[in-house]
Amino acid sequence: MKKNIFNLLIIVATGIAIVGCKNKAEEVTTTNTETAMLAEYDDVTYTVNVDESTIEWQGFKPTGSHKGTINIETGTFTTNDGKIQSGSFVIDMSSIKESEDNARLEGHLKSADFFDIEKFPTAGFKISGLVSKDGNTMLSGNLTIKDTTNNVTFPVTVVLEDDTLTLSSEVFTIDRSKWNVRYGSKSFFDNLKDKFINDDIELKIVIKAKKS
Repeated sequence: MKKNIFNLLIIVATGIAIVGCKNKAEEVTTTNTETAMLAEYDDVTYTVNVDESTIEWQGFKPTGSHKGTINIETGTFTTNDGKIQSGSFVIDMSSIKESEDNARLEGHLKSADFFDIEKFPTAGFKISGLVSKDGNTMLSGNLTIKDTTNNVTFPVTVVLEDDTLTLSSEVFTIDRSKWNVRYGSKSFFDNLKDKFINDDIELKIVIKAKKS
């Protein structure tokens, strides 16, 4: 009887692990900085509508998770023959919000422990490539956070309709340790036990831009 119960617990635990893996957004490929795409003289320019654009985030720890938003400060895209030719946007790191208005957490995220907004008030992204792969549109770009830039690749949907360009990503995961965000990270500190914070941060980007 005890053996049967033990085997059942193993099956249940395995099932939970499998479900957890399926629910986790895929971590992006992170590489060295690449050359950003450049606009051409005959490109059509779109200016980001910051009021309709945002980045959603979610971070994890053993006892749960927190989620919220970050605002985009400025940005422009160009297109040629209906395809994105170049693009970049600036992220306002001081706008970090937690969905339940946790002021203490927001303050901690803005501190030197995490994103150090006094020293690094903005982050940024510059497109370096856009290709089709296995039926998906994969966008690559140089993501700068704090003093570090890495190139990342993730799936997006791009819609051009009338005078509006909409770029929206699927939920994807970055490893914050690759941008030197150290607090509570097992990549930098030993003996954290269950006090660690996962390196994985899930992001979803939605940008709307208007033809200039």
